[in-house]
Amino acid sequence: MSRTEPASTPCWIYRSSNKDEMYLYLAREEGFDELPEPLKRLFGTPTLVMNLQLTHRRPLAREDVASVISALDEQGYYLQMPPKLEPRLYEGDGI
Repeated sequence: MSRTEPASTPCWIYRSSNKDEMYLYLAREEGFDELPEPLKRLFGTPTLVMNLQLTHRRPLAREDVASVISALDEQGYYLQMPPKLEPRLYEGDGI
């Protein structure tokens, strides 16, 4: 960690009411009102999931922590899109 990086970055994580597995990381707990209107419409009603202290030493499950911290510093938010899941379809072969 460089000397210019903060020890930790506060982060509030919200779940989307419109899209399954879409999450919004905010630099401020009540920062939703400051987001661009198209993003707010896409995201829907935010539901607080958790708040974290992000550090470069503690990885996130599905996102690069450095990218999230950078986006929070630069624009105040980071949007985590749903993963691209491959559906398992029943082939009808009786197995």
